[in-house]
Amino acid sequence: MKKSLLFGLVGLVVLLLLPFALKNYGLTLISKWLVFVIATMGLNLTVGYAGQKSLGHAAFFGIGAYTVAILLKAGISFWVGLPLAALLCFVIGLGLGFPALRVQTIYLAFATLGFNTAIWLVMRNEEWLTGGTFGINNIARPSFLGLDLEGNRAYYYFVLAVAVVLGLLLWGLLRSPWGKAFTALRDNTIRAESLGVNIQAYTLLSFAIGAVYAGVAGGLFASLIGLIEPAQFAVGESIMMYLMVVVGGPGYFLGPLLGSAVGVLLPEWLRFAQAWYLFVFGSAVVVLMLWLPDGLLSIPDRIKARRLSREASAARAASAKAAPAAEMGV
Repeated sequence: MKKSLLFGLVGLVVLLLLPFALKNYGLTLISKWLVFVIATMGLNLTVGYAGQKSLGHAAFFGIGAYTVAILLKAGISFWVGLPLAALLCFVIGLGLGFPALRVQTIYLAFATLGFNTAIWLVMRNEEWLTGGTFGINNIARPSFLGLDLEGNRAYYYFVLAVAVVLGLLLWGLLRSPWGKAFTALRDNTIRAESLGVNIQAYTLLSFAIGAVYAGVAGGLFASLIGLIEPAQFAVGESIMMYLMVVVGGPGYFLGPLLGSAVGVLLPEWLRFAQAWYLFVFGSAVVVLMLWLPDGLLSIPDRIKARRLSREASAARAASAKAAPAAEMGV
């Protein structure tokens, strides 16, 4: 526990000092990474902790972004728009959770995929509301207690603060009886039900709370980029978010930090490969999935498991050698 706290404090200090080493584009990129950390924290709750299959997370990301952008254009404050986006995503997330009560595994994945496609079609075709394929531009950044967050450095610290607060809330949730119920739901539904876990309630909540995180991230994304359009929230983005969770490590609290870095920062670092960078990135993800199906954060656990296996094998070998000697002594 003390070691985890120490690592967390060191990481926070690094993130606080990082803006002084970056220019405008670097700040925007790191802010985008933090936005996706928030979004994938929610997806990690749904997929990694509750064990549900969701390929519709980008739809909630888009709902949050469009809600904030539309309300800002209507003259409504960001501080009203962001909570409303979170509330809307919570309600829709509850609705999306109902298919999970009837179908599981690949069938649930396809149901959420269909949901994402339906939301994307609304974003693309309802021009009176969303601007259609042109999207919404000139989305303003908020101010906070008189402080202007228009600058990239100021907005980075704002996104970082939101990410830290939401991370602490999730940390507390996962260590509460709710968190134990989510993991019980993932590990064995029948056993969880026999222990008194309300399967229906926690299934719905896993989608709803995950959707809230995506909605908040979407609202932050809209003001960060300043321009949103339907392609940013298509099915491919949901698949990328799912990959971020899987690559980082589903069910690991810090998985979204590492997975989002792979999904957001790695493609930028591979741009030197020009037309080949997508191939290189895709190949790297495939290799990770083949060799580390439980994600990058499973490496320490795999090393520990191998060490324990070697120790157990050595103990069995020593016991086998000692047995004949004991028999001869008898």
